[in-house]
Amino acid sequence: MSAQEDMPKLLGECVHCGFCLPTCPTYVLWGEEMDSPRGRIHLMQQHADGEPLSGAMVEHFDACLGCMACVTSCPSGVQYDRLIEMTRADVEREHPRSLKERAIREMVFQLFPYKRRLHALRGPLRAYQKSGLERLVRRSGVLERLSPSLAAMERLAPPLGPSPRLPERVAARGGYRATVGMLTGCVQGEFFPGVNAATARVLALEGCDVVIPRGQGCCGALSLHSGREEEARAFARRTVETFESADVIVVNSAGCGSAMKEYRALLADEPAWARRAEALSAKTRDLAEFLVELGPRAERRPLPVTLAYHDACHLSHAQGVRDQPRALLAAIPELTVREVAEPDICCGSAGTYNLFQPEAAGELGDRKAVNVDATQAELLVAANPGCSMQIATALRRRGAGIAIAHTAQVLDASLRGLGRDALVARDS
Repeated sequence: MSAQEDMPKLLGECVHCGFCLPTCPTYVLWGEEMDSPRGRIHLMQQHADGEPLSGAMVEHFDACLGCMACVTSCPSGVQYDRLIEMTRADVEREHPRSLKERAIREMVFQLFPYKRRLHALRGPLRAYQKSGLERLVRRSGVLERLSPSLAAMERLAPPLGPSPRLPERVAARGGYRATVGMLTGCVQGEFFPGVNAATARVLALEGCDVVIPRGQGCCGALSLHSGREEEARAFARRTVETFESADVIVVNSAGCGSAMKEYRALLADEPAWARRAEALSAKTRDLAEFLVELGPRAERRPLPVTLAYHDACHLSHAQGVRDQPRALLAAIPELTVREVAEPDICCGSAGTYNLFQPEAAGELGDRKAVNVDATQAELLVAANPGCSMQIATALRRRGAGIAIAHTAQVLDASLRGLGRDALVARDS
């Protein structure tokens, strides 16, 4: 059954009960019915019944983060994630955006999914950050006047250090247990290379041969979650070709893992790819998910750090991975884990949301920063690069001196006995 044939059935599953309302970030912010999941479903039904996509309708669809908190909370099992993705594809096909919107969107989608282009940006961006020009530009407000999206892009960029290149294979330490393929990601690979290095070391210390294909590209997550279906399918086909010989694929970015687990649906209508895509989705694992399935073997050394754990939406809601990261952290001696209030309310990153909807994203980021700061933790742990950039930016605005790390980096510090300073003294 095609997506369009499936639409009436999916829309009919919503009974408009309202359980989704308190979990929806935009409804929590604004209290507007059309900015709630059931309100947007009402607009989707209007469109399915023949109503053309109006500018107002598109604004409500664009304002949705796609965080899927409503999917988790829905007692009727409404697949809002599929509905919003199909609707966004309709928007991209049918709705004429302004020249300024098209230009910003093309810039984002011609940059972030391409590693070489991101890598080429690193040098100029590092020079810009070290020159002091960054502070001058922010004080002047010139980017805000030019484009709030450009200003958000500049503001969110993390401090960049050296970018070590990983080998194509990292050998298991202390006895072989498994062979895994590792996705390095686009933003993760270029902006957070230390996360990938820590991931490979942790897997190796737990007895895994880690295969890191040199030719891997974008998984298609940003395109898929923004309605750019054909682009997402092209990225998905390439990723399937790259990783299909692997026994298991480990992913350390929540958005990427979520997208790869969706390949079975994304390529379901392509006979040459459907079975291959389904097989790849079935063997894709988030890092925490895989490590818990594998079981611990390497010694955990004490790590006297108090941290707060952030639930990335595409990990908790999309993949259902909530307990595994907490279990891994809880097994580290002397580590204290504190919960963040309103864990199911998105931080405002949501892939490209903080670039295209910077005002709403800023409100959500500030709300998240208040809750993180209230934990009085010295470290925040997140499993998605977008969340790390978004919350770090909001914490800086608040003047909160809380370091940010990935679960892999915390595990790496414990397994190698690096101590707390390896985490709380980091710059990004």
